[in-house]
Amino acid sequence: MLHRLPAWSAALLLLMAAGPAAAKMFEADTFTLANGLQVVVVPSHRAPIVTQMVWYKAGADDEPRGKTGIAHFLEHLMFRGTKDTPPGAFSRIVAENGGSENAFTTNDYTAFYQNVAVDRLPLVMKLEADRMTGLVITDAVVNPERKVIIEERHMRIDDQPSALLDEQMDAALFLNQREHAPTIGWETEMRGLGTKDAQAFYRTWYAPNNAVVVLAGDVTVARAKKLAETYYGPLKGHPVPPHLILVEPPKVAATRLIMKSNRVAETSWTREYLAPSYDSGDTKYAYALQVLAEVLGGGASSRLYKTLAVDEGVALTAGAFYDPESRGLTSFGFRATPKNGIDLATFESKLDAILKDVLAGGLTQDEIDRAKKRMQTSAIYAQDGLGGPARIVGAALAIGRSLDDVESWPERIGAVTLAQVNEAARLVLHDDVAVTGVLLPQPTS
Repeated sequence: MLHRLPAWSAALLLLMAAGPAAAKMFEADTFTLANGLQVVVVPSHRAPIVTQMVWYKAGADDEPRGKTGIAHFLEHLMFRGTKDTPPGAFSRIVAENGGSENAFTTNDYTAFYQNVAVDRLPLVMKLEADRMTGLVITDAVVNPERKVIIEERHMRIDDQPSALLDEQMDAALFLNQREHAPTIGWETEMRGLGTKDAQAFYRTWYAPNNAVVVLAGDVTVARAKKLAETYYGPLKGHPVPPHLILVEPPKVAATRLIMKSNRVAETSWTREYLAPSYDSGDTKYAYALQVLAEVLGGGASSRLYKTLAVDEGVALTAGAFYDPESRGLTSFGFRATPKNGIDLATFESKLDAILKDVLAGGLTQDEIDRAKKRMQTSAIYAQDGLGGPARIVGAALAIGRSLDDVESWPERIGAVTLAQVNEAARLVLHDDVAVTGVLLPQPTS
C-alpha cells in the first residue's frame, strides 16, 4: 500500500480544495428495471474482476412477533436450492468458477454477494435471479438447517461472554424497537421456526421491487443493463408491505448490567446511549455524532485513548462507536478495557470527567478539524477494492437513502461545525438513561 500513499494524499488535497463541488466518492450510476429492481454500477477497471451484491430490504426488524431469527434463517435457506439449482450447488458452482461468496443479515436488510472474474458475471447473475423468486422451501431442507442456525447461535453468542452481554445490553437499551432482540434470534423461538414461517417471509419480502443489485468492478453501465435485463428483467414483482417502524418511549432510568465469566481474563466495560440515525430521531445530528465518535474514540490521538490509556494509565484500550445506518434509532457508545488492578470506580470517574468536559464545551476546533480530515481520508481509502464500495452503497440504498447521500458523505462531514458537535453531545450523552455493561473475570475455584 505504501506506493499508493502519494496518490491518496493528492486525492485528499483535491477533495478538500474542491469543497461543495468535490468529485463523487465512487462515481456510481444507477438504473431501475421495469419490475422495480434497482441496479447500481460502481466502476473500477483496474482488474478484470467484479463483485455482485444483492440486497433485500428485509431483515430482523421485519420479523413477525414470536419469530425472531426467521430473517437470518431464510438467509441460510437461500443456499438450499431451487428447481434448477439443487441444495449446495450454488456455492459449489461459484467455487468451481474461481469465485467466493457469502451472505449476512442485519436488522434492516439481508445481503448476498459473489466475487468473480468479470466473464463469470452472467453466471452469478443467473444464479441470484433464480433464487430471487424460485427458492424451494420444504421440510426436507428446513429441518436440518434449523439445527445449523441453532448451533451457530451457540458458537457466536452463547459461547462468547462478550456477545451474551451485548445481547442483554441491547435488550435493555431498546425498549420497543426490534433491536431489543438479537438478529440471530432467541433460541426458544428459533426452535419453533418452520417451513411455513420461512415460506411466508420469503413470499412477503423477496421480490425484485424490494431489492438492490450492486455491481462493483470491471463493468460498464451498458453491459450491466444488458445483463440485468436478461437475467433479472423477466422476474415478476409483487406488492411489499411497508416496514413497521416502532417508536421508542422515553427512557427514564439508567441500567447497569454486570456479568462474570471464567472465560474472560480481563475486565471489559461498555456504555451505550440511544441516538438518532440517518432516518430516525433528530436526524440532523447524524453527521455531527459521527465526528463526535471520531474525536472521542478514533484511534491513539482520541480523547478517550490519550487520556485513559496514555495520560492516566487506567485503561489498556478505549474507543467510541456509532453507526447511523439504520431505519430506527441506533446506539452511541464507548468501550474500554480497564487496566488490571485499577478500581472500576476510579476508571469510571476518569471517563466521566472526560464526558463532563465535553458537555461543558471542552471540545476544540482543532480536534474537530483533525477528526474530519481523518474521516475524509478514510473515505478515499474506501474507494480502493470492490467489496467496500459495494457494501457502503448497498447498505445505504437498502434502508432508503439515495446514491447522492453516499457520494456526498465526505462533503457533509466536512460541513459539520464545532457548535453542531456540541449540540449532538448534549442531545445524546445523558448518563441517567444510559446502559452500562461490565464483564468481569471469574476465576475458577
